[in-house]
Amino acid sequence: MAVLSPDAILLTGRVAVVTGAARGIGLAIAEAFAAFGAHVAVCDRDKPHAELAMTLDVRDHVAVEVFVQAVRERWGRVDVLVNNAGGTFHAAFADTSARGEQILIEENFTQVTGMIRRLLPMMPAGASIINVTSSEAHQAAPGFAVYAAMKAGLESLTKSLALELAPRGIRVNAIAPDALRTEGEAGVRERMLARPLPYDPVRVPPLGHLGDPGDAAGAAVFLAGDLARFVTGTTVHVDGGINAAGGWRRT
Repeated sequence: MAVLSPDAILLTGRVAVVTGAARGIGLAIAEAFAAFGAHVAVCDRDKPHAELAMTLDVRDHVAVEVFVQAVRERWGRVDVLVNNAGGTFHAAFADTSARGEQILIEENFTQVTGMIRRLLPMMPAGASIINVTSSEAHQAAPGFAVYAAMKAGLESLTKSLALELAPRGIRVNAIAPDALRTEGEAGVRERMLARPLPYDPVRVPPLGHLGDPGDAAGAAVFLAGDLARFVTGTTVHVDGGINAAGGWRRT
């Protein structure tokens, strides 16, 4: 039996790519990776900051190719990929246009598959892919139907790729956050709470308080490193117990 040491949590010398890392969960993950010793490359539509940082939209194939080439020239490999970029808006399904639906699909699913395809050739045995999904991947989400469907699709993709890439020694897992205080989610929550709905949207996790992006970063550090070397195809719910609670709500 292998003996673990405190060093097993470190990411010293590893190359990590984090998308959507200018703020919120992505920023917290990028900063945590750097603190644990990794070389970090990030991208975001807003200006991000890291050892290698580019301002781009992950749906822009040309810009993503430039970013990937920069990572290749700088380090030649990728040990950790965190697909964090994504987004949504609150709207009834019947009010969502075909264009709006396509934006949600591209922003939350196809940009992830594209990033994985581009970086896989640089990923050695022992590498880790972490997809940031959402609690909405595991439950109904009125007002966010297409977004939730894409996150559920990403959850399924995580499991399938875990099996496909296992022979290469590449692990694939997901983080499903909820009830975290982030800048990107604030506006959506405010708009959702401002309108009358046939259900109660206010949820306090069973733990009794909201979390913050650092809680998701802790899960990402675990999944990226040797402590999780035998963990693949699973989802870590960083939600204060919301997924476990099912329909139960604490008020």
